[in-house]
Amino acid sequence: MIKDWDLIDSKVDRDYRVFRINVETSVSPRTKKAGRFYVIDTNDWVNIIPITEDEQVVMIQQYRHGSKNITLEIPGGLVDDESPENAALRELLEETGYQGDNVTYLGATNPNPAIFNNLCHTFLVRNVKKVSETNLDDNEDIEVTLKPIEEIPSLIADGSINHALVIIAFHFYFSRQSQF
Repeated sequence: MIKDWDLIDSKVDRDYRVFRINVETSVSPRTKKAGRFYVIDTNDWVNIIPITEDEQVVMIQQYRHGSKNITLEIPGGLVDDESPENAALRELLEETGYQGDNVTYLGATNPNPAIFNNLCHTFLVRNVKKVSETNLDDNEDIEVTLKPIEEIPSLIADGSINHALVIIAFHFYFSRQSQF
């Protein structure tokens, strides 16, 4: 039977502002031997599926340095000193200039439990409307685009949407769609 490992030491190796790399030493319950592991310690994240009254998803396109590609995504970001719901509403407004009046929590997923210690929370925001211009960080270049909600499955199927956390967010949405 699989058991939790005993953590005997954890130290911050590097701090990169939005995440830290911890070096942890844990003891295997099976072998009783210590192993060394690297854990990316970061705040929780949020993803937002914003839908207009006419069933358009407010999406963003941005260049991603890891993949060296422009991606089609939903708004999202880090949870600062706030609740995940407040972070979702803040990120939605900052990245798109949109706000909505109906917020539903869809669920959370662990981005990669092998190396991350956080969750990514997904929210649905209905009846969104453009209320302001975007308020982007200096290192963000975002273009807002609207996509009909019924086109999302084909955009995933053809690879236009290929960000794993965005696909999971839409899985949460479509698996609970009858509840909205």
